[in-house]
Amino acid sequence: MHISQESSNDEAAPQSASTPKRAPTFERTPRDILIGGALVLVGGLLWGANATVSKILMGAYHADPLWIACVRELVAGVIILVCSAVFTPRLLAGAMRDRASYPRLLACSLICVLLVQVSYLKAIDWTNSGTATVLQTLNLLFVLAIVCVRSQRLPRIKESVGVALAFAGTVLIATGGDLTQLSLLLPGLMWGLADAMSTSLMAIAPLALMNRWGNFTINGIMFVISGIVLLPFVRPWATAPTFDALGWALMAFTIIGGTFAAFWLFLAGTQRCGAMRATMLGTSEPVTATITGVLFAGAVFTPTDLAGFAMIIIMVFLIK
Repeated sequence: MHISQESSNDEAAPQSASTPKRAPTFERTPRDILIGGALVLVGGLLWGANATVSKILMGAYHADPLWIACVRELVAGVIILVCSAVFTPRLLAGAMRDRASYPRLLACSLICVLLVQVSYLKAIDWTNSGTATVLQTLNLLFVLAIVCVRSQRLPRIKESVGVALAFAGTVLIATGGDLTQLSLLLPGLMWGLADAMSTSLMAIAPLALMNRWGNFTINGIMFVISGIVLLPFVRPWATAPTFDALGWALMAFTIIGGTFAAFWLFLAGTQRCGAMRATMLGTSEPVTATITGVLFAGAVFTPTDLAGFAMIIIMVFLIK
């Protein structure tokens, strides 16, 4: 499940006098690309596996999606902020003093973290890890729409083909090839589309804040704020599911491996190999979610489902 990524310099907000200067960028070497690609790939694999782990927690242990979201956001957010305090303390201090950005930071926390996390987990709960992750990939369509509106242009030919493939793939997944009925539960489809829409905003809305104060800092703050907002509604101390040793191990994985480590690996890899290669390698996430869903969560996919998945994944390579 993707967290907000570093933006390009084209989107950067003006640096204030108090903002530490960023290190200069260097031309990527083949070694950078190889190592970066490997890091991104592992990050994507962890994210994909995390979707299936979440499904197991909700299925076998009856963990509520809101409970998982609240606990995961709070604990992962604290871990990320600790790393920010250790490695980029001046950026963290600067973000905390930047009171003018508080309203935007709160809005991004609610839309780009809380809504993404809850809608993603709800989609997994109503469908399965593979389907939910593939539907999340449709966020590229929303990003494309925003880019076209901002640039006052129509989609290019390859982009138009990608849109058509994504639409056809979604229809196949939702109907199973029979256009007279839905084979996918409507709440699952709607939560998946809500996840795609909010994920697209996650890739755009916090960019100025992250360019100024750093990715780790802003994501950590947003995760903690989102978890705090959920606290009075979820009351995780009173509604915790009954976990055995395996359940706690899976919960630890979803926080440390599937959220924090996947986030760190993906970002570190993106910095080395570039955003374009990272986007392509990021398709390992829905593939992993589908395979692990079949192996460990009892998910069953029809040939029509797999054809729809393939169409949406091909869309990723066309819209870039």
